[in-house]
Amino acid sequence: MGHGHHHHHHSHDLSRKLTIATAANVLVVAAELTIGLWAGSLALIGDALHNLTDALALVIALIAVRLEKRAPTSEKSFGYQRAGILAAFINAAMLVAFTFLIFREAYERLRAPHAVETSLMLVTAAVALLVNGLTALSLHRESRHDVNIRGAFVHMIGDAVSSFGIIVAALLIRWTGNPLWDAATSVVIGVLILWSSYGVLRESMNLLLEGTPSGIDPDAVTQSLGRIDGVFGVHHLHIWALGPSSPALSCHLMVGDVPVSSTARLLEDIKMMLAKEYRIAHTTIQFEYAMCAEDDPFCVPLNVGRASAHQHSP
Repeated sequence: MGHGHHHHHHSHDLSRKLTIATAANVLVVAAELTIGLWAGSLALIGDALHNLTDALALVIALIAVRLEKRAPTSEKSFGYQRAGILAAFINAAMLVAFTFLIFREAYERLRAPHAVETSLMLVTAAVALLVNGLTALSLHRESRHDVNIRGAFVHMIGDAVSSFGIIVAALLIRWTGNPLWDAATSVVIGVLILWSSYGVLRESMNLLLEGTPSGIDPDAVTQSLGRIDGVFGVHHLHIWALGPSSPALSCHLMVGDVPVSSTARLLEDIKMMLAKEYRIAHTTIQFEYAMCAEDDPFCVPLNVGRASAHQHSP
């Protein structure tokens, strides 16, 4: 009961943070787009569009957080937990597509430079830097455990860095009188966006394809299972993610010729270990009352010495 209340409070707090962050980003987008057009700055316009995709990213993240709270149904027995992974994938894919538009416009600007109003660039970028920095800071803790929130967090960090880049570009234009710094900065911003979004795109795609979540090594899990007394082999081990921070596991465990009633305690030990060491709370474990067959390439024999003693004991 206490855990459920804590999870509900955490989810509500996260929804509030995402709502505030979205509102702040929409204001920054409006300011940057208006002033970017007025000042003739591609870097500001690019950052406005970058912020717009980030505002959309925050909206998608917010929708995903609320969807994840919905109870399972007969059709969707795991609920909507994977909505967060799908949101992260859409966010990263949008960023990559948007970046190539910026590269194209920057190429045109480098061929034919445009005059830029640097004072407006400086003030607007400084405000954007402050908003994006504070937003990223507010999402940092949750981003460590949730790929959906990490996607939004990466967007905010990218925005803060690109806003800082615009400040540098404005100062360079003032000192050198060369407006090419504006287009050059927009290219650097694009490269940063691609670099930052690649990790989220790769991880979310991996999870959508039922891959093992990052941070969990199947070989290490197998060895941990082997350290539990009574487990002599692992068969058909699968680890995937139900949601951004909900890893799941299924496997067959070889326990030898033992009474069925003796496996209840063993099952509890296994579940406790998986939850404690790997944060895997959802498990489907089937016991096989035999040892690994020699010709079975999918069965990993464990505790061979103990298994032999177990078989020969009276």
